[in-house]
Amino acid sequence: MTTTISSCPPGTAHTTDVAIIGAGPVGLFAVFECGMLKLKCHVLDALDFVGGQCAALYPEKPIYDIPAHPAIEGLALIEQLAAQAAPFAPTYHLGQQVTGLARQTDGSWQLTTSAGTRVTAKAVIIAAGCGAFGPNRPPLENLASYEGKSVFYLVKSKQEFAGKRVVIAGGGDSAVDWTIALQGIASHVALVHRRPKFRAAPESVARLDALVAEGKVELVTPYQLSALEGTHGQLSGVVLEDLDGGKKTIPADILLPFFGLAMELGPIAQWGLNLEKNHIATAPTTAATSVPGIFAIGDIATYAGKLKLILCGFSEAAFAAHSAQKVVRPDEVVHFEYSTTKGVPGEKAA
Repeated sequence: MTTTISSCPPGTAHTTDVAIIGAGPVGLFAVFECGMLKLKCHVLDALDFVGGQCAALYPEKPIYDIPAHPAIEGLALIEQLAAQAAPFAPTYHLGQQVTGLARQTDGSWQLTTSAGTRVTAKAVIIAAGCGAFGPNRPPLENLASYEGKSVFYLVKSKQEFAGKRVVIAGGGDSAVDWTIALQGIASHVALVHRRPKFRAAPESVARLDALVAEGKVELVTPYQLSALEGTHGQLSGVVLEDLDGGKKTIPADILLPFFGLAMELGPIAQWGLNLEKNHIATAPTTAATSVPGIFAIGDIATYAGKLKLILCGFSEAAFAAHSAQKVVRPDEVVHFEYSTTKGVPGEKAA
């Protein structure tokens, strides 16, 4: 990242206005919104870098629904959000999972982490996506011996697959989008799915169909993964099986199985919050949870009509910041001002 992010040494004690759990795009924007209200923030994340799923799962994948950006890659978006938050000097605690949350006698909250760090805050904003996440792995024999060598669950750099024979398995957006993105970089791309219909965006499916018609992508349906062939963790082929038990092998150097993510709330589930199907129920115009002083935003939050879009998470971050301000400084009256009027630290308003 072009914006330098320094993580605070673990095992230390801190006091702040707002503690933000989760350093993904919505958590980073919450730093900005809190900063505009003169609230100091500490940000905690189990990953050892900021960006959440944007940075971990699709750093080079274009995102098309960010206002003013017809297209922006995941990592580029994170860099911009980190730069936007930087003037407010947030303190980051990375590579540490928040394992405990306890109310103090003065009404503040103390967060403890897996590394022994303690952060005491007057308000807490949970922006933890859907908690801890990991890939849904296909049930293949000896899969573990290939993982990280020729079987991958995310694409950090498209160029890592240049000139490779790539097999992609799955029927959702990730499978279709990466099939399109790796075409022309990999020497051969084959997409495997158990049925001919895909759950991806219609425009993406149309682009896929065009590439298949042009002979630039091999579409293998209705098949599913059956076995892996290779030695010492390096694939030589992927065995596929159709619905009638017929098998065939596709030569492959790389397998990318995209079967979604397994989400777990982890310790969050034990914090006494009102949960609905592994999500935290919130009030849509305040981001308030069932516990006073704790707010939730982004994918982990749910309410009637909720849309799991980054831009909706940005709006929720603004609501949460203004709600947190009333908790942190209940006697202070805030007169709403546009950013064009008040500016940000280090800049003069126009």
